[in-house]
Amino acid sequence: MTKTSRRDFLKLITNALFGLSGLLGLGGLARFFSYQPHQGPPTEFDLGEAANFPVGSRALRLDIPAVIYNNEGEYVAYGLTCTHLGCLVEEDGEGFACPCHGSRFDRDGSVLQGPAKEPLRQLRVEVMEDNILRLYTK
Repeated sequence: MTKTSRRDFLKLITNALFGLSGLLGLGGLARFFSYQPHQGPPTEFDLGEAANFPVGSRALRLDIPAVIYNNEGEYVAYGLTCTHLGCLVEEDGEGFACPCHGSRFDRDGSVLQGPAKEPLRQLRVEVMEDNILRLYTK
């Protein structure tokens, strides 16, 4: 049985930790370069009666995730997925902030601070004939 010196043991552990760190870093880079915005079939959500969204209202729907505004009878919605790497943005005053990398967006989804370069995705909202709002994510 060969005896391993303390120096050789520490060298082995150090190299193993550097190797593990490198692999974790490569995994993060792979996720960064492979991020794709929402793909897939269109998804529809019934939001309920239009009367539930009075003029000037702002409603957060984390199940979608989206924010819906009633601007003088015109319904507008924005997805709450950060356009940088897909984290879910959070309310921050009148706008939104990404907890992952610090991007900030105003209430209309425009970028105030990077690293995100694209605004939040605007979603389509339709008023159906029975005065029910329907939101489409694609």
